[in-house]
Amino acid sequence: MMEFPENKKIVLFDGVCNYCDEKVNFIIKHDEQDIFRFVAIQSEKGQEIIKYLGIQPTFDSIILYEPGIAYYVKSEAIFTILKNLKSSYKWILIFNLMPYAIINLVYDYIAKNRYKWYGKKDTCLIPSPEIKSKFL
Repeated sequence: MMEFPENKKIVLFDGVCNYCDEKVNFIIKHDEQDIFRFVAIQSEKGQEIIKYLGIQPTFDSIILYEPGIAYYVKSEAIFTILKNLKSSYKWILIFNLMPYAIINLVYDYIAKNRYKWYGKKDTCLIPSPEIKSKFL
């Protein structure tokens, strides 16, 4: 059985994507209740979690896992994360009223073009000492 940090939600993200790194930093900045922990999907730990959840390996989706409760992918993960943040961007939650199939079309378009628009790194994000404790 896999062990997870107690009372934490785990965000799996594309560790080489500049756009994804920007969003991880956004979450960290607005996570005033210290709810989230992060792991790159490409990492060994990220792959272990995906296998544990029974999800097909993918690098183009954000995944939010609430250990013992549920997991969310794509736009549903984004909305669930945003609900837990202290941010002026909560207005985005209005889009949560739309069907996920429609919202995920936009998500998939951004995901498909993220490297072209924002670039990517050769290696996964290496967290600074100040935020290292937030990563698995």
